[in-house]
Amino acid sequence: MALTKESAASIVTKFGKNDRDTGAAEVQIALLTERINQLTEHCKQFKKDKSGQRGLLILVGKRRRMLKYIQRTNLEGYRKLIKDLGLRK
Repeated sequence: MALTKESAASIVTKFGKNDRDTGAAEVQIALLTERINQLTEHCKQFKKDKSGQRGLLILVGKRRRMLKYIQRTNLEGYRKLIKDLGLRK
């Protein structure tokens, strides 16, 4: 259920400034998005897993707050990020 080191490293290199840039908000949002996608699939399969659903809602709220921060500070970066992650249509 958790992210593997290889998948997390590929996300960090794709969205970060370098391969060790795990603290950037864009990288954190991309990692949260990957975890949210995995948990969404888990919750579709196991409908009675209420703690999984709660964890999913917590992650979505965390991602929403970070996206709001990016939107305030770097609007062009925000638009590029949501386009790359496919968050809005």
